[in-house]
Amino acid sequence: MTMSSSIEARFNAFSPRLNRRPIAFPAVALHGGALLALVVLTAQAWGQTGIFAWSVGLAYLTYDTVLLIFVGVQTLPLRHFVPRPPDASARPTLAVLIAAHNEAAVLEQTIRALLAQQDPPDIILIADDGSTDPTPATMERAFAMPAPCYGELTSSPTVLPLRWLRLSHGGKARALNAALEAIDSDIVLTVDADTILAPDAIAAMRTAFHREPALVAATGLLRPICDRSIAGRMFEWFQTYEYVRNFISRFAWMRIDGLLLISGAFAGFRREAVVAVGGFDPECLVEDYELIHRLHRWSVDHDRGWKVRVVGEARAYTDAPGHIGAFLRQRQRWFGGFLQTQYWNRDMVGNPRFGRLGTMMLPVKAFDTVQPLFGLVAFALLVGFALGGRLPVVGPILIAMLAKVAIDLGFHAWSIILYRRWSGGMLPEGWSHVIAASFVEPFTFQLLRHLGAALGWIAFLTRSSTWTKAKRGGLLARVEA
Repeated sequence: MTMSSSIEARFNAFSPRLNRRPIAFPAVALHGGALLALVVLTAQAWGQTGIFAWSVGLAYLTYDTVLLIFVGVQTLPLRHFVPRPPDASARPTLAVLIAAHNEAAVLEQTIRALLAQQDPPDIILIADDGSTDPTPATMERAFAMPAPCYGELTSSPTVLPLRWLRLSHGGKARALNAALEAIDSDIVLTVDADTILAPDAIAAMRTAFHREPALVAATGLLRPICDRSIAGRMFEWFQTYEYVRNFISRFAWMRIDGLLLISGAFAGFRREAVVAVGGFDPECLVEDYELIHRLHRWSVDHDRGWKVRVVGEARAYTDAPGHIGAFLRQRQRWFGGFLQTQYWNRDMVGNPRFGRLGTMMLPVKAFDTVQPLFGLVAFALLVGFALGGRLPVVGPILIAMLAKVAIDLGFHAWSIILYRRWSGGMLPEGWSHVIAASFVEPFTFQLLRHLGAALGWIAFLTRSSTWTKAKRGGLLARVEA
């Protein structure tokens, strides 16, 4: 099955990828200025003495600190956050869409977690994207659903909300678009096959959309889980705190109507809005992130006042990579998709038509395109100075880095306090791991993130796009525990 004709027609008409906007001066100045700064600061490193030889690193630390201050100020209201109970009268129809490619190992557990919700979805639709694993055997054994022909939709005789749409392999976005065409609910949730929702997550999402008619997209809070190997435990440790900082940051940008990033692993959308802008982009490496740009663009163009939110009461656990190779592949795809989306929507960068999204968030994103390169170059220069015996330079650099570690530690502590209140205790207690992560992360996990981003530049420049099969050790370990 191909993308539906109606959704495809709307996508062809409104996609900024297919309908290129003129290149605006603010976008050129911001993107070009960030890249030029990287080149100039790197080039002068060997001609300077003292800490200013490491100007690229100072710029990196300063930029990150300014963002931390912004997030810290904007998240002050979370000190008094009180979760609102679900509204029993909130009854917009809601469908869960699971795009699955070779997910037989986890699909049954994910479906059963959805069926066990306090407020179960009206429809659970499996958009089977050409699976070649035992998915058909799993669906028939667990839910009495024989495999339909490709392009056909079937229902379970024993689990009434469950539907199975079997498709030829075409990628996650095409599978989601086909699923959108197959249902007619008010709200759709995209849930990855490797994501387990908390029992009240759907009730929280349904309530959020009911209470705010202008809400068109929302993300819940996610906690990563990895396998139980030594490497898996280390990656879960680092990614747990990374997710905390990311969601705290999303709350900050949400407060100024500048939120762009939601998590497609557990995201809610008002279906009519998604259909209006043409569904998900099959050519984008991060289809959920790209879609939010089109929703913002449509809202401004048609004066809709649409909102994008983080719903703190909606929580879930998602499988995360627990080894270096899998982690780098994930971050390559994420950053490559970020670059794609930034390029296609370059006319929005610095554009006051789009409010603070255009004048604050997207300029920050322009600098974020090269921020990981700043980090890698700064580390390489530090190593080069040390190996070259330039100790009068290395000493002040280490002092500056320790000062930044202290700032990060304060921000991490602030984030943990707020997040524990906001998430209802999704995080374990104790501060030793937080302190240790603040000192270890800059020289380990952060460099891996930057390396993944550098690989994302390669994916963007070579226009490579794949949906690879991932091992689900973390999810299976949790389910079996």
